[in-house]
Amino acid sequence: MQLIAGRTDFVLDGACAAAIGKFDGIHRGHQALLANILEGKKRGLQAAVFTFDPMPSAFFSGTGGQELTTREEKRRIFQKLGVDVLIEFPLREDTAAIAPQTFIEEILVRRMKSAYVAAGRDVTFGRYGAGDSAMLTAYGRKLGFTVQIIDKVCVDGREVSSSRIREELEAGHMEAVEELIGFPYSITGEVVHGKRLGRTIGMPTVNLLPPPGKLLPPFGVYFSEVSWNGTHFRSISNVGCKPTVSRERITGVETYLYDFAQDIYGQEITVKLLRFKRPEMKFGSVGELRAQARKDIMEGGG
Repeated sequence: MQLIAGRTDFVLDGACAAAIGKFDGIHRGHQALLANILEGKKRGLQAAVFTFDPMPSAFFSGTGGQELTTREEKRRIFQKLGVDVLIEFPLREDTAAIAPQTFIEEILVRRMKSAYVAAGRDVTFGRYGAGDSAMLTAYGRKLGFTVQIIDKVCVDGREVSSSRIREELEAGHMEAVEELIGFPYSITGEVVHGKRLGRTIGMPTVNLLPPPGKLLPPFGVYFSEVSWNGTHFRSISNVGCKPTVSRERITGVETYLYDFAQDIYGQEITVKLLRFKRPEMKFGSVGELRAQARKDIMEGGG
């Protein structure tokens, strides 16, 4: 996959089928949109994704914001899906002020050489978000590229959206999140050294620090699955600050893997959070923590 990041002066080598969007979560609705541009590859078009970095919500709020999928996660997912070109267009004061007509003529047509453009019905672009699906369709007829406006995907009678997924995630409804995204909500990172408490109580764990900007579910214990080196392991994870054993307010993901005894420090793993079990809590002693951890592991099938 060709990655074009932090640049506005790019020009693609050949014609493309382009998808425009924020793609936070890359959920079922996004996947329906992406399926259309991937079909374009059968007609000799490059499958290209145009998105912004940072996300518009983070840029205009000035807070940085948290995302369902980080930049690195999006890159991995797009590549896995078969996207040929990913454009992470830098969002700055000057680029945010581009007139919507200029966006279509200069970026979509001249630089991307778009022969086909897919976008959601609620797409907006250009200064003040003045560009919309109607303008995109009209300019497509005028300039000679095909526009496909994709309707919202619905689950249980409601539209799938990033905001709906955020609501479910913040409530700890991991099964609902998986239904809306199409795959389990996951956190990827490098295994780091913890306090090694798990080893002393007979339950060795692996620890990772969530990437900055990654939106997390409520602190607590989750039934999970770990992917490492192409293999999947049943597991149980604690998301939080481990208040019983640490006064530091460092958020981490500590995971016990069933039937696993390898040293994987420094290696990358993905923790998929499948189901919420209980909130994180502070115990009166390490002994109480150990007893509860054993109970959690047994309930998870260990």
